[in-house]
Parts: sequence; structure tokens; C-alpha cells
Amino acid sequence: MPYHSPVGEFRFILGQVVPLAPLAATERFAEATPDMVEAILEGAGRMCDEVLAPLARAGDRTPARLENGVVRSSPGFKEGFAAIAEGGWVAVAASADFGGMGLPQTLNMVVNDMMSGACLPLQLNALLTQGQIEALEHHASDEIKALYLPKLISGEWSGTMNLTEPQAGSDVGALRSKAEPLGDGTYAISGQKIFITWGDSDLTANVCHLVLARLPDGAPGTRGISLFMVPKFLPDASGDPGVANSLKVVSLEHKLGLHGSPTCVMAYEAAKGWLVGEPHKGMAAMFTMMNNARLAVGVQGVGVAEAAYQKALEYAGERNQMGPIINHADVRRMLATMKAEVFAARAIALACAVALDLGRATGEADWAARAALLTPIAKAYGTDVGMNVSETCVQVHGGMGYIEETGAAQFYRDVRVTAIYEGTNGIQAMDLVGRKMMDSGEAAFRLLQEVEDNAEAARALVPQLAGDVWAAAETLREATELLLAQGMEDRFAGAVPYLRAFARVLGAHYHLRAAVAEGGTGPRTALAAVYIRRLLPQYAAALAEAREGGEGLFALSPEDLAL
Repeated sequence: MPYHSPVGEFRFILGQVVPLAPLAATERFAEATPDMVEAILEGAGRMCDEVLAPLARAGDRTPARLENGVVRSSPGFKEGFAAIAEGGWVAVAASADFGGMGLPQTLNMVVNDMMSGACLPLQLNALLTQGQIEALEHHASDEIKALYLPKLISGEWSGTMNLTEPQAGSDVGALRSKAEPLGDGTYAISGQKIFITWGDSDLTANVCHLVLARLPDGAPGTRGISLFMVPKFLPDASGDPGVANSLKVVSLEHKLGLHGSPTCVMAYEAAKGWLVGEPHKGMAAMFTMMNNARLAVGVQGVGVAEAAYQKALEYAGERNQMGPIINHADVRRMLATMKAEVFAARAIALACAVALDLGRATGEADWAARAALLTPIAKAYGTDVGMNVSETCVQVHGGMGYIEETGAAQFYRDVRVTAIYEGTNGIQAMDLVGRKMMDSGEAAFRLLQEVEDNAEAARALVPQLAGDVWAAAETLREATELLLAQGMEDRFAGAVPYLRAFARVLGAHYHLRAAVAEGGTGPRTALAAVYIRRLLPQYAAALAEAREGGEGLFALSPEDLAL
């Protein structure tokens, strides 16, 4: 059974669990009608199943390579990206003013979910281009918008983001890249960047780099960083790729997975660039791109988890060991857990996307605050689910899962990095308990109240499941109050288990909504029972760890840890 886009799941979630209808009721997203949604689901699903999914193994077996300073893509990737571009799938949420569809980010995330499950290495190119489009829409000058956005939106050109340097990973303020004014409104960009996904390719006519660098009068740290557009080829008078810019790919990283996605070391040698946004405000502009990417990376985890689950389900039905192994209790446990986790993570990601869209469409601060709160949860939980489900896929395959020819291990190798890039999951957790709690927890408490209200309403239909969800939400509320009373070091020490507890409760909430939508009996209710009775109780252990704070951790000195 090859990968099959879960179109039916999206119909159900967007219809019954995280409704899309309120978005279509706004003036901004009035075109997101049921007919339009169905066209997006069917069209993107067909492209993913028929064009992208067959490329996944080729990308793993025949990696991108560097030849004479130019990256050559894996077999079929050029045609695959052309299908993405020609279908308009880069442009789902892009502004209609420059050729985009102008549809909600929610639908864009649906498409990204399916593309990630079909061929994550190729989806990364489209994802980074989408992030660059959003950053330019919000921060670039009219001249840059007019030149670059139509090309990026059409898929003629692709985009990257350049943050990381050898000495500056999560500590972006430690970067050394410099930008010297040339006196004509342009700048000479010099420095080295590492871990640049799709830093070069033969898929598009030009590769457009957003590069963080420091102006001569830039203050130390992140407050002195500016953002620049630095294209591979300098646009000529007609806006077409002209002479080569002074930048190059030094090398490609040899990675655990994602072999079809080239990860480049880039060198900028007085390359010509244009300022994007205000001087010294580059981090604000780049965060527009990064926040888009953080939600999308969580969606990547969900997409790969979906593909790994489908692979495991197929194998379990075919493999006979005293009968089909799908009939063995432990295999059934693994499959049910995988399916329940994928549903929960997908619903959380889509809830985040809907909140983001409603915030933009209505201007209401509460929706923006909810999207901000859910973003680190969606990113961390989605990628954790991607890793865990992919690892379980190997386990379902038994010894054959460890053999590369089966393809089971590729899911884990490809998805593993998603918990690291765009801010590690530990950083996401610290963001949740730090910046996202600067409102004294108001956004979190509003969301937990909604969970409790939903559980109360569900008691008449599924009393035990509803009662368990209500109790978990109330306990999480109390834990959040204790968290807010802690110092920041103690918060950070317990941040990861706190985020996992929050994700568990939200996953249960959406499973409960699914059970109610089904009428309290049927396969979705049975799946909700698996999640709520077997997985939800993990929240209590996670909160117990979170409450411990940092004291016990720092009682162990570096010398103690070395023993």
C-alpha cells in the first residue's frame, strides 16, 4: 500500500473537530468555501499520492550532490517541484496581489501535511519559500515585493533563510556576518552560514537567500542584526536572473536522513544584498518567517507520522507469525497508539492554524494570543509524535524494520531533525513557559476553560471519557498557577514535561470532540478511549516532573555528571 493522503481525516477534523467554517464567515477568507476546501484537498492529495510519494525512496537512495559548485537534485525532484509550482501549492496562503491564492494558512498547513507525508525532503523547499514569501509580505519594501514575490509565489524562484553560523546556533546574536553599505542602497554581505536547507538547487532559476548580518553600527547581540535579500543571481533590468552573485556552496552536510534535501554550508564574499525591513530590526523580520516555519515543522512531524503509520499498518496486515501480526495484542496496541497520536497532533496543529487565521481575519487579540500559545506546543508535540510513531513503525516491522530495503527506517531518519531545527523542542518548551506566559497565563487559562466546558458538555454522551478530560484540564490549570509562581530557572527546568502534559490534555480534548461528533459510539470514540484511558494519564507524571523545578538537576555538578 503506497502513501495515501488522509483527505478524509482533514474533512472530518475541519468539519467537526476544529471547524473551518468560522474562517469562511470572515471577509478576508470568504473564498474558503466548502467547494474550495474540497478542491484543495482533492487536488493536493492527488498530486502528493501520484507525483511526490514515488520520489521519497529515490531521494534517500540517490542523495543531492554538489558538482562543480552546483547542487544536483535527486532523480525526479525537478519534475516533482514543477508539479508543486504548477499546481499553485507554494502559493496557497500567499497574497493575491502578487499571484497567490490568498487562502487561510490552515489550508496551507493541510497541503504541507500531505506533502510531508509524501516526500518530506522536497516539501522542505516549498516550505522555506512560503516562509520567505510571508517575511517579504510583512517587511520588504515595495520594490523588493514587486520583484521577488511573483517569482517566489509562482515557484520560478525558491527561498531560504540563513541564520546559523559555526559559532552561532541558538545564540543567534553571536553571528559574525557583516553588511557594508555600498552607497547605492545596496550592501556587501560577507560571512559563512551553515545548515542552510536547499541553499542551492537545480529546481528553480534562482535561489533567494534571506541573510542575517550586522551593519557597521549594529549593536552587539540580536538587537544589532539586520536582514538582507541576497539572490544567487542578480536580477537584470527585466527582473530575470542575471550575473552570478558573490556567494557559493562550500559543501553539503552528510546527514542521518533527508538525503534528498541538500543542507549547505554557504560562503558570502561581499555578495550584493538589499535590506529587508528596518536597519537593526532583522530578528523581528526573520521571526515572521520562523514562526511560520515552527508551525509548519510541527505539521511535518505529523505528515511523516501518518506515512509511517500507513507503512506499519500495511506490514502488520501482511506479515504472518502465528497468524497476521495485526491480531497480536502488542501490535494492536502499537497501531492504536500510533493512530491516536497522529490524530491528536494533527488536530492541535490545525487548531493553531485556525487561531492564527482568525487573529488575522478579525484583529482580535485573543485569537492571536491563542495562536502564539499553541505554536510551541504544535511544533514540539508534532515532531515528538513524528519521531515516536516512526520509531514504532520500525518496531512493528521487527527485524525487517532494521533493514533499509523495507523503507521503514527512512521515516525515522528523515523526521529526527524536525525536533532540532526551527528552535529545538527544548527551546519551544522554554518559550511556552516564558514568553507565552508573560500575560500571567491568561491565554492558557482561557484555553483550559474551553477544554473544561467541552468536557462538561460531553458528560451526558461519554461520561467516563469526559470526566477524565475535565479532571486532567483542572489539574493542568493548578499546575500552571504553580508554574507562574516559580522563578524562571525552575520553569525552564520543568518546561519540557510541562509542554508534554499540555499537549496530552489538548490531544484528549480533540479526541473527545471527535467522539461527541460521532455520537459517542463507533471507531472514533474507540480511538478516543485509547488516547484518553491509555495515553492521557501520562500528563500526571509529566507534571510531577515539571513541579520539581531545577534544584535537583543543579545538585549534580558537571564533575558529578562526568563520573
